[in-house]
Amino acid sequence: MLRFAGAAILITFGLQLAKPQTPASQSFVGTIVAFKRETQVEIKPDNGAAVDVRLTADTVGLRIAPGEKNLKNAVVAKLTELLIGDRVLVTLEPNTQNIRRIVIMSSDDIRKRDEAERQDWNARGIAGIVVSKNGDAISLRIRSFQGETNPTVTVSDRTKFLRYAPDSVKFADAKPSSLAEIKVGDQLRARGTKNPDGSAVEADEVVFGTFLTIAGSVISVDQAAQEITAKEVGTGKQVSIKLTPESRIKQMPSFPGMGGPPPGASGQSPGASGPPPGAFRGGAPGGAGFNGMPPGGPPPIAQMVEMMPAGTLEDVKPGQTIIVSSTKGEIADHLTAIILLANAEMLVQMASRQAGGAANRSPAGDQQGMPPGGMPAGMDLSGVLGGVGMAGIGP
Repeated sequence: MLRFAGAAILITFGLQLAKPQTPASQSFVGTIVAFKRETQVEIKPDNGAAVDVRLTADTVGLRIAPGEKNLKNAVVAKLTELLIGDRVLVTLEPNTQNIRRIVIMSSDDIRKRDEAERQDWNARGIAGIVVSKNGDAISLRIRSFQGETNPTVTVSDRTKFLRYAPDSVKFADAKPSSLAEIKVGDQLRARGTKNPDGSAVEADEVVFGTFLTIAGSVISVDQAAQEITAKEVGTGKQVSIKLTPESRIKQMPSFPGMGGPPPGASGQSPGASGPPPGAFRGGAPGGAGFNGMPPGGPPPIAQMVEMMPAGTLEDVKPGQTIIVSSTKGEIADHLTAIILLANAEMLVQMASRQAGGAANRSPAGDQQGMPPGGMPAGMDLSGVLGGVGMAGIGP
């Protein structure tokens, strides 16, 4: 089976051996990475090294929309329309590097489809931590800066279930699952029909996984290996965090003192903590809030993280506080990041206070402002980064 990454078309076809430096089959799926000459194209197969192939006067070009399940709705495409980043299904002439047929899934079409999917998951979706199951009803916990809510997800025989694979951050690797596999503590996102106040969803689709969320102080950053070594806040143990092309980095804005604006600023009362009102509200100032919430309404923390600016590995520095969400793999101290939030000291402090930690920095605490001995045992970061909600959900 061939899978267009990010969630696209699945096509089955026969495999044959090919000449050296060509993928093992005469047909393969990949991504265009370069145009080297007028007719030579470099394509990176999904499961192999990049190869050079050639367009000829006999090459047939077809275009297909993301989400199509077969080629019956494909249309003729001009080969001049090919762009770097396009996803392609390539069939070669026997024993040559010449392309007999190339099926194109435009990178622009994929981007538009994915954006529409994200908007729909936001509009009709809900995400949180599973706290209980009762028959066909699943109770979630969702956090905002003003506390927690417990919406309900109702499933039926029509609900589609997918579960994230261990050690994978790719939605494309998610496997068909069932209600029975959902456990308390899993992170879950559902899409379907919401009631008016968003406290319940009749789910058409559910995707879930067992995730770990940790906070740590960065020890070192290996740009070449795309790895971060960090000291976990609270336990002091060292963890290795691997980033992949699918991993996402978010940069939390810096507020004075990392505990929010100065007392009294932006309408906050002295001693108040957190970002200024409306700092992460969607839409125009004074307009509707995130996901249509009324102005001033607190969106879930995970949704606010989603709206924070994107970062890069270069933004992550030794000594900085990070929060990382990862699938639960086989090696406890090796994580593969789904999302990494840099400059995350404020959220760690807030979680500490909510769990009964010190309300203010303690001179005896560590460099993250934690009370002596690290985070209190009751501190729970699960769901802060959204888990499955941040992992590129798409069809």
